[in-house]
Amino acid sequence: MILKILPEINKIKNGELKSKVIAIWEEAMAFRGWTPDILQSIPFTLLAENVKITFIEHVRTVCKMCIACDKILTESYGERKTKVDRDHLIAGALLADVGKLLEYEIVNGKAVKSDFGKQLRHPFSGVGLAFKHDIPPEVLHVIACHSKEGDGEKRSPETIIFHHADFIDFELVK
Repeated sequence: MILKILPEINKIKNGELKSKVIAIWEEAMAFRGWTPDILQSIPFTLLAENVKITFIEHVRTVCKMCIACDKILTESYGERKTKVDRDHLIAGALLADVGKLLEYEIVNGKAVKSDFGKQLRHPFSGVGLAFKHDIPPEVLHVIACHSKEGDGEKRSPETIIFHHADFIDFELVK
């Protein structure tokens, strides 16, 4: 089911990592009974009014932006390029916002911040979910440091790429 709405998971070459990403999404969806239809209709952020971009569109778009950025850097610089683990980049991109499935809930047909979300933002709950599934620390770093919570931390190459792709999308569509 999750592969239908997030086909970019199939771009993860490491089968074990791919399976873990799927399991995390399944667990997060089960937490509040999220369905693919709901995830494809809720806004990707609650920090702006009248957001027309859906949660799944945002996750997929930012993941594709990360892949494209890494490809262009590789094409341009070849061996001189800073090493980026593509599987970690893709997994991080797909998991960075999974904690929003705990942070949000539907009330009267509208996505709102849950009581849980008022206590823990999605980078924290996302790391918790991913840690539970034994996700590599390099991917946990992307999840933990992709947003304002990562300001002041030394971001890995994968986190730098994701952080900027995420904020490009956020700033242009909010």
